[in-house]
This record gives sequence, structure tokens and C-alpha cells, in this order.
Amino acid sequence: MHVTTEPETGFRAGRYAAIDIGTVTCRMLVADVDEAGRLHELDREYAITNLGEGVDATGVLKPEAMQRVADTVARYLEVLRGFETPEHPVIETKAMATSAARDARNADEFEALLAGLGVTLSVIPGQREAALSFAGASCDFLGERLLVVDIGGGSTEAIAGRAGGAPDRSHSFNIGCRRVTEKFFRADPPSAAELEEARAWVEAGMRPYFDELRGAGFAPERLVAVAGTATTVVSVHEHMKVYDTARVHKAVITRSVLDGVADELERVPLAERERIVGLDPGRAPVIVAGMVILQTVLDLAGVDAFTVSESDILHGIMLDEAAN
Repeated sequence: MHVTTEPETGFRAGRYAAIDIGTVTCRMLVADVDEAGRLHELDREYAITNLGEGVDATGVLKPEAMQRVADTVARYLEVLRGFETPEHPVIETKAMATSAARDARNADEFEALLAGLGVTLSVIPGQREAALSFAGASCDFLGERLLVVDIGGGSTEAIAGRAGGAPDRSHSFNIGCRRVTEKFFRADPPSAAELEEARAWVEAGMRPYFDELRGAGFAPERLVAVAGTATTVVSVHEHMKVYDTARVHKAVITRSVLDGVADELERVPLAERERIVGLDPGRAPVIVAGMVILQTVLDLAGVDAFTVSESDILHGIMLDEAAN
């Protein structure tokens, strides 16, 4: 993918890597950045590591969850070494962790574990996560009034602003697909009552932000959704046996399509859900909650469609690093 941004200042050209360690996934992007801030992607890596397993209830990261991420990061570092060349002997690498690590009392243990691999981890606050997500997602829609939504495992970021500039209003909600799943879903599949209770909780937590946006007169021209919940809607709807980034990026999804996919996912038990074409089996336990959050966001925003973007916080991390 070729991503362009219009910077106010120049960028340091070079080869960069960004690692995003979320509540559910651990991902890496490797790209060359030129002086105009254009990203030329070389590689993407993705794994479901579930760092945030049980964090909402216990407040701590499980040792086995931390080790899963460490093993994945070690593998990514091996991949990264394959991109070292005489022209690029050193690849500047930035690793950031979000909601699960923010919430955990023992995040310092996780940081030490990654330090043993030679990786310095930054555990970033929600507002920083929101700004980086907006920077990445807005690259393809310069000049448009955007509402960017990043649904993660432990948190959801909602960021409003004009693409190419700083966000006008942003908020990081402690509402994510793993958090909602662990808090509300006991039956398999989730019961109608559990779904309704979860939906009401998500709506109550998010409504003040959307009321504030409306009161300020902000009306988005486009709602952009990033991360696995949004991309899964496309891959399930199109029955992708092999995930195709080109078909997912910038796909426009109507509310009726979203509701159809959500219904398909929420009415079957986990064992059957894991076999749905287009759904990563590792995401199956939390995807129903992701659909609930995404549907609620559309309701509160008063829109009937969203655009999926594969340019997300990874791009934001990389551009931020290259700008410094």
C-alpha cells in the first residue's frame, strides 16, 4: 500500500518498523519513509496474542500472556533482520503498547521482558493512542472532516477532526471487544439479554462524547473505522478464504451489511463461529462484542455507513518517529 500525507515539516527518510501491542493482537509494519512523509510498505506481520486476557477482572497481565507476546516479538525481530541492507543497516524500530498494558499493575514486568529482547516498550496513554490512530487513518482522506474509530480489545478511540491536521476532539473509552466479552457474555452464543445489556453499557459510556460533538456542530463527512473488527466485516461479507488487503482498504460498508455480518456472527456458538470463512479463528471469541461496539458507534454518530482503513496506528507511530 502507498500512503501519502501532507506534512507541515519534513521527515527523516529511512527504513522504519512500528510494533503495536494491543489487548488482542500484536502487529508489525515495516516501511520506507521518504522526506515527503510517503510510506512504501515492505512487510506486515500480525498475530493474535491476547495480552489482555483477564486484565479487566484481575488488573494484572498473566505470565503466559506476556510470554506469548514476547515470543511473537522475537519472531518479528527475526523478520526485521531480513530487511537490513547496506543502504539500511539500522532499522529504527518503535514499539508501543496500549490498553491492556495501561491497565495492568505489573506492566513493568512486561516492559522488562521485552527489554531482554532489546526492545524498548512505550506504554502510551489513551489520548496519545487516539492521536496516532487519527494520523494514520486520515492519510487517505486529506481535507475531509473525519470521525475515526479504532476498536481495540481493551479500549476504543474516537477521534474527530479534519484529515491532515490535528484532531479537534478525541476520547479513549475503556470499552473494547475483550473487555465487553469478559464483562457481559456467559452463554454460547451470547443471549439476547446479554447482548442488550452490553449494548446499553457501551452506549451509556460513549454517548457524552457524541453529544459533545453534536453540540459543537461537528458533522463528519466520513466515518473511518480501523483495526480488526472493521476489517473482519469486509472479509466475512466477501467470504475471503485468503485475506486481501487491497479489497479491504477503503471499502465502504453500509449499515445493512454490518447488521447482516453481525447477525451471522452472534447467532452461532463459538465452535461454529471459528469456522466462518473470512474470520480469523483467534478473533472469534471477541468479534461479537466488536460488532456491538461498531453498531453502537454508527447509531451515536447518526451515520449509515463507514469506510474501512488499513492505515491505522502503525502508520501513525511510524510517521511520528520519522518526524522527530
